[in-house]
Amino acid sequence: MEIKIPEIGESIFEAVIAKWHKEDGAAVRRDEVICELETDKISLELNAETDGILHHAAKEGDTVPIGTVIATLKETDAPAEAATEKKPEPEEKKEEDKEKDKKGGKEKTKEKTDAPAKKADKKKSESAKESAPAQPAAAASPPKPAPTAPAPAAAPSGPLRDYGPVERKPMTSIRKKIAAHLLAARQQTAMLTTFNDADMSRVIALRKKHQEHFVKKHKIKLGFMSFFIKAVVEGLKEYPLVNASIDGSDIVHHNYYHIGVAIGTERGLVVPVIRNTDQLHFAEIEQAIADYAEKANSGKLDMSDLEGGTFTISNGGVYGSDLSTPILNPPQSGVLGMHAIQKRAVVIDDEIVIRPMMSLALSYDHRIIDGREAVSFLKLVKDYIEDPEEMLLEM
Repeated sequence: MEIKIPEIGESIFEAVIAKWHKEDGAAVRRDEVICELETDKISLELNAETDGILHHAAKEGDTVPIGTVIATLKETDAPAEAATEKKPEPEEKKEEDKEKDKKGGKEKTKEKTDAPAKKADKKKSESAKESAPAQPAAAASPPKPAPTAPAPAAAPSGPLRDYGPVERKPMTSIRKKIAAHLLAARQQTAMLTTFNDADMSRVIALRKKHQEHFVKKHKIKLGFMSFFIKAVVEGLKEYPLVNASIDGSDIVHHNYYHIGVAIGTERGLVVPVIRNTDQLHFAEIEQAIADYAEKANSGKLDMSDLEGGTFTISNGGVYGSDLSTPILNPPQSGVLGMHAIQKRAVVIDDEIVIRPMMSLALSYDHRIIDGREAVSFLKLVKDYIEDPEEMLLEM
């Protein structure tokens, strides 16, 4: 039975063998974990489909295309323990054969019969050398192609000098994939970013007023993200190009609102998608975010959890970021960056007052979205956050 890299998702063409859980030649039982695979989006485990003996066809750390055979499983009806007990049998057989050879005198006979043959071969070889015309040494066998030098690693802009103790560690496979994905997003889109600030006073007041009742009723806290998802959905309805994408020479308008929420994990950034957010209540959105965060941190996200997003929201504020430029998540055309809430002096009705302000950043693909639409969309999101009652009444 061949064990292949399975189809994981439309945008994934290869995977890295992160770890073999079973050694080459090991006996495995049905449904046992054989190995762990990593992609730039998720990690997953492969399980044995039957009892058998495992033989590796690829090494740990190898990057292999989808559909590649990475191992074979020799099926057996015997339990895994029985197969394991039989493993030392070749060594015992070897000892028995050796004893038989000694008793029958086969070893000595073999040496005697082989000796004349070896001398005859040697004599023929010397005779052939004497009769053959002299030739350059290279003509004795086909010339070997010159060894190809390995591609040099990307060199730093200047000589790398150590001014103290250093520790060098190779990038993990998933980190390499993430780096390549983000670089491609910068190179293949006309990305621009526009900024605005939102007064969070009313959202904070609403959360404080209703948090206890909300938790008691829904068993989940009311966060800021559900407000922003709802505000974004209203903005996307008003400016549908921000919810669209480019496919070749076509603009694809999505008549649904699948919002990706960026979640940072120890393995890297993942963006699971909350589907049909226009049809969800605040509690359902908060629960979906909590469930995805748990799955992401335990490495249990499925590929289906990451597919189909039409817009992304990233909250760098949870890490203390005051302002940043979020990177697009192709084929999406827009991403909203949320940041830390800070008390600032602002002018309202010609008076200087202190307000809890959040900087917002919208990165967008200028190939499909004009500046006017991008600025207007972000302004509408800001307005809904500053006056959430209006947004709630429209729901």
